[in-house]
Amino acid sequence: MKIITDTSALYSPQEGQALGLEVLPLHVTINNETYTELVDMTADELIQKIEAGALPQSSQPSVGHTVEVLEHYQNEDCLVFTMSEGLSGTYASTVLAKNQLEHPEHIHIINTRTLCGPHRHLVDVALRLQKDGATTKEIIDTINDKIQYTKSFLIPTDFEFLKRGGRLSPLAAKLGGLLKITAVLELSDDGKKLDKYAIKKTESGALKTIIKCYKEMGVDEHAILYVTHAGALMKAKGYAEVLRNAFPQTEIVIHELTPVFVTHGGPGCIAIQMIKK
Repeated sequence: MKIITDTSALYSPQEGQALGLEVLPLHVTINNETYTELVDMTADELIQKIEAGALPQSSQPSVGHTVEVLEHYQNEDCLVFTMSEGLSGTYASTVLAKNQLEHPEHIHIINTRTLCGPHRHLVDVALRLQKDGATTKEIIDTINDKIQYTKSFLIPTDFEFLKRGGRLSPLAAKLGGLLKITAVLELSDDGKKLDKYAIKKTESGALKTIIKCYKEMGVDEHAILYVTHAGALMKAKGYAEVLRNAFPQTEIVIHELTPVFVTHGGPGCIAIQMIKK
């Protein structure tokens, strides 16, 4: 059995290789030059380019490259974890690649309906179960169970990036910038879009709103919380400390976002995400 994912899981291809995991990288394009994230470019390098005036765009792994990877493993069971359908074309392009194979019946594509921290957790669970000797069906059933209990929020600092990526209307982005408000966006239950969850005057107020939601969901030691950031490690650590005080029994993990998510969320953004352990 082979487990495959994309860099939405916050693993680089090199890190994946060390784990026996195949990682398909997403891409960032600046001035017609395309960079493979976590290979040709790090998040910090992208932020430096943005500060110098760059306007990046993102793209999913090419269908051709995905076909090449799947062909290599098509004679064994493959579990392919893609970031949420609707936020990216990765799921659709992976399905298209699968349909070009001679033996597509061995390829199982999982739309995680999430991204970043929870996506990484699902991959980690699959790797652990694979090591323990679980069957393909057992892994898929476990993953589908965990996908049902997840909640992700984004606190952006610059609305222009969400506007450019089509995730926020131009009017909403303009008003947000003028009013100096802090928006809390939530990933919809189907994982296909970002919706407005709350508008607060301060980031601390935004964080309190997220904590209230997780409290109402009953988040405890059976969940894991991720704080992912775009070049804002100290802020992420501060958020994690507040979360740790609110949920002392819950594991809390900090990760840096990849260049593609910096492209859409903007430098300084913070995502707070929860999923069933």
